[in-house]
Amino acid sequence: AIDKGNAAAPKDYQHIRTFLSSNCFGDYYTRGGLPLKFRELLTFVYILSMGGADSQVRAHIAGNLRTGNDRKKLIAVVTALVPYIGYPRSLNALSALDEIAPLR
Repeated sequence: AIDKGNAAAPKDYQHIRTFLSSNCFGDYYTRGGLPLKFRELLTFVYILSMGGADSQVRAHIAGNLRTGNDRKKLIAVVTALVPYIGYPRSLNALSALDEIAPLR
């Protein structure tokens, strides 16, 4: 997915996508110490807490689902974050979760 995203990016800023791939996915995600499932959950927390990164929140919801963190766990994380990040960011995360992993 990363290679496809890099290839699809406009030519005049593909270098930024290359930086991202090399740095985040080539360095941080390949380090030891934390299992990928937990690292992906932390990444969701960081990005969600920043605000203004809705497409990245959606991407990391999908990443969490792929690594085995289910809808229930993501809702529990958002619930724990409400007092720290506020309702707007929390509600945006829940909307993104509904978009990607609707309740069945």
